[in-house]
Parts: sequence; structure tokens; C-alpha cells
Amino acid sequence: MSYGKRLKLFSGRANPDIAKAIGAELGVGLSPVVLKTFSNGEVYCRFEESIRDADVFIVQPTCTNADTGVTTNDALMELMVMIDAAVAASAHRVIAVTPWYGYSRQDKQSAPREPVSARMVARMLESAGADRLLAMDLHAGQLQGMFKIPVDHMTAMRLLAQYFIDLEMEDLVVVAPDAGRVKLNKSFAKCVGADLAILDKERPRHQVAEIGHVIGDVRGKTAIIVDDMIDTAGTLRAAGEMVMRAGASRVFAAATHPVFSGQAYDNLAASPFEEIVVTDTIALSPQAPANVRVLSCAGVLADSISQVFRGGSVSEVFGSEYQLF
Repeated sequence: MSYGKRLKLFSGRANPDIAKAIGAELGVGLSPVVLKTFSNGEVYCRFEESIRDADVFIVQPTCTNADTGVTTNDALMELMVMIDAAVAASAHRVIAVTPWYGYSRQDKQSAPREPVSARMVARMLESAGADRLLAMDLHAGQLQGMFKIPVDHMTAMRLLAQYFIDLEMEDLVVVAPDAGRVKLNKSFAKCVGADLAILDKERPRHQVAEIGHVIGDVRGKTAIIVDDMIDTAGTLRAAGEMVMRAGASRVFAAATHPVFSGQAYDNLAASPFEEIVVTDTIALSPQAPANVRVLSCAGVLADSISQVFRGGSVSEVFGSEYQLF
């Protein structure tokens, strides 16, 4: 008797483009699945071919997609029903590939009587039947501890760093947007051969930030502000303006996840950034301003999926450094 493993790659409606790119990197096509939303708002899923004893990888960042009409909560629920359907269809393993893990910022109680929503989502995924999770640049690495199933935490920071290395710019300084991102920015600065500066930032309430001053020397230098995500971009715009007032000659921004909600596009268009470099973990609207540049992280995710499928070492994708940043 012999057993030949099968890999099945499926995409939800949150970001089908990155799923197609991952499939191209792996040399496999997306398997067919019917996904729709009924008139009452309920989500429906049906796999159109047998997945019995297959390793099923479901690519679904839990984010909004204006083109497909999916909201963040739609994407989350769609992922749940896809996992449940795969389990019911006797899949060998079900792996949720969530390049953007929604609700990740709600990872602790900042005030009494608040939920820890990131933990709740982790429990939902486990209860639905996911055997493993692949995520990209979680808002906090400690989120891995909220899961009882294995979590492979990928990073796009090497990809972003290499982009700036290839530009061969001189007098670089990497600017951490707040104290909580110093470790990430310090590693990024070392990677690109730059100095480090820090912004003094306080957050009095949700999605509101106040920037005091720049700690470090940015005068006459090319500044790169690095973060894991950009949401409304109001804080990022203020940070870029503060760095320019402090004497920087040029300013760039880099982040893995382009959440871009609210007035993000207006803020980015009016900001002093020459380029805002992001990845394709979240689908962008055609209205994105011209200074936004998108790099594909499909290769990193495809390599990780390949290692998981073959039972190899995921850390080899990053040169034995499992979580670089």
C-alpha cells in the first residue's frame, strides 16, 4: 500500500489575487470552490471537487475587499465555513493561510470590560477545525501564544529591506514610529545599513495618536518610517511631516499590511512621502495614490506552504532565522 499526499489550494474572496500568485509560485492552480453571500447576509461555501485526505490550504486574509464586496467580518465568517466544509469533506489537514490576521490589534484589555478579540478569533479558528495557521507579520508576536495549534509566523521585512537596499541610497536613517516598534526598526536599520531614530508618540484613544518630537538625528538624511501596518494613515502622515520638519531631506514609509481604511488614501496623497512601500497581503483599491508601491509576498508564502506540505523546515525560508523581526 502507498499513500501519495495531495495539496489543494483554495482562495476566499478577501484577496484572490494573492492566492493566484501563490498558486503560480507553487506551480498549482486554485481548486474550484463556490462562494457567495445570500440576500440575508449569510455566507455559503461548497468545494467542487473531492478533497478527501488532501492537505487543504485556504488563503483568506480577514480584510475588506471592495471589488468582491466582502467586509472584514464577512471574510472571517467565510474562512470559518470553508474550514468547516473542508473538515466535513474528510480533508487530511486544513491549514488557514491568513497573510493579514484581522482583530490582531485587540490583543489585550486596554480598559476594563473590553474583549481580547484576537484570542477569540484564535479560538474560533481552532473550533472550526483548522489544524495549522500561517500568518504574516502579526501585530504582536505574542499572538502565537493564543493558539493551541501550530502557528507559522512569516515576515515580509526582508522583502521590504531588500527593496531599499536595491535603491542604493546614502545617509539613511530608519525611524521607529513609537517605542513599541524599536526592535523591528533596529533590525531593519541593521539590515539596510542605516542609523536609527525614534518618534515620541502617545495614543490617547483608539485610532488617535499624538506625536511629540524626533529622538535622534535625521537632519539632511533620507528617512524610512517602518511599521507592520498602515490603517487610516493619519498618524503616518503626521510622522512624515514631523520628520521633514526635523530636517530630513527625503522620507519614505514601509509596512507589510496596507489596511488603508477611512481617509487613508487622502492622507497618503497629501503626505510628504516619496513612496509608501507595502505588500499585497491586503488587496488595494484602484483609487490608491500614485506614491503607493506594492511588493508581492507570494513567494515567501508559497515557500512556507511548500515546507509545511512536505514536512520540511519553515525556518529555512528565512535562513534559519524563524522570526527575523
